[in-house]
Amino acid sequence: MKHTDRRLLGKGIKHLAGSLPLAVAGPVIITSSFQNQDKPLFIPILTLGIIAMITAIFLIFRGIMIVTKAIFD
Repeated sequence: MKHTDRRLLGKGIKHLAGSLPLAVAGPVIITSSFQNQDKPLFIPILTLGIIAMITAIFLIFRGIMIVTKAIFD
């Protein structure tokens, strides 16, 4: 019977914990940028929000893959 790799599980949980602030901040930044469309920094702030959301999605996917590998491998 195999046991859970705790080091790998901790790494996966760190990825998931790191994605949480980005998953909240991304939509907030995008909403803020759409409310200020007439400002000159509209495009850079919108780009920052999109990058934050893409990074959050990537970290969530990576974290889930690492956690499942730690539990079932």
